[in-house]
Amino acid sequence: LALTRRYWSHDKVAILDAQDNISSCLCNLGRHDEALVLKREIYARLVTTLGVSHEDTLLSGMNLILSLRKAGLSNEARTLLRDPLLPAARQSLGPDHNYTLRLNQILANSLRDHPQRTRDDLLEAETIQKDVVQRRR
Repeated sequence: LALTRRYWSHDKVAILDAQDNISSCLCNLGRHDEALVLKREIYARLVTTLGVSHEDTLLSGMNLILSLRKAGLSNEARTLLRDPLLPAARQSLGPDHNYTLRLNQILANSLRDHPQRTRDDLLEAETIQKDVVQRRR
């Protein structure tokens, strides 16, 4: 990270990529809280730098959501999915893009796996999964 900042200080995305690699290492070391803090920072900076609809931002948001779910913060993950991420992915990448489909799958899994899920949550998860399967064909 220090070398990236020194030699590519003008390239904000390269610095964020290096930080994302660090957050992955932290996860692999079991330091999930530290990784989650870093992933939040990276996502926020990408939104500011590239906008929420950029592919790099959407990928970072997807990684953040997965980390939030691992940390037991499913409500926050679903809120992030429903509000900025899925609409941005659908608008900028289209409904059939791999990132859009993956975000839909994550939402369906989140609805299905939530301990306080309702019948409506399960029905919505089923509808989303059927749509994803149809689009992947």
